[in-house]
Amino acid sequence: MLMCAEDGVMLAMDMEVMNGIGLTTNTDNYSNGMVSDNELLMWRRPIKADDVLGLTKPTQGYLCKPEDDIYHIHFTHFHIRDLDSGTVLLDIKKHSSSDSENKVHETSGCFIRYRFAPSFLKLKEVGATLEFMVGQKALKNFRMIERHYFQDTLLKSFDFEFGFCIPSSRNTCEHIYELPELHDELVHEMITHPYETRSDTFYFVDNRLVMHHKAEYAYDADQ
Repeated sequence: MLMCAEDGVMLAMDMEVMNGIGLTTNTDNYSNGMVSDNELLMWRRPIKADDVLGLTKPTQGYLCKPEDDIYHIHFTHFHIRDLDSGTVLLDIKKHSSSDSENKVHETSGCFIRYRFAPSFLKLKEVGATLEFMVGQKALKNFRMIERHYFQDTLLKSFDFEFGFCIPSSRNTCEHIYELPELHDELVHEMITHPYETRSDTFYFVDNRLVMHHKAEYAYDADQ
């Protein structure tokens, strides 16, 4: 659950911005269905959905560049709510640059740090509403894959289809996240190790990676 925001309102959340750096190694593990981000970058070809579904841990860098978004996709509003209680957990709105004081600078991608209360880890389902604008090119088979890890262990992978988006349009959709049930020991570890919970969010158009966002999470904020 992540968007680059300018001058957003964030509940129990901190935000920081970093630049990502991609590295390269070899591709030996891919035959076993496992691959690192270093290996994907070495292939020097468009990255597809199946490629990122083979990742075994958070990426070290970014798997695409800002200029790969030839569709000029701009996120303008991101809203998270607890489906059971209706409580708003997060609300970020993007304003014009003349209004903003805090800006996210996209160089090699986007990185955000979230800080939530420990009770977040007990939630069962959340609804994430995303509003975004599309440039002059239509989006075909727009898809988001979001993979969440604690340290180097995959917690859950989410896969959402946006479908087709017409050119020069504003779009809104809500995705339902069924959160994994975490045992008490793991919850304790996630609370006492802030920002060691991480996510990679990949956006694809026609099965070609066009955006990559990264986030880290802490669960030690006041209730």
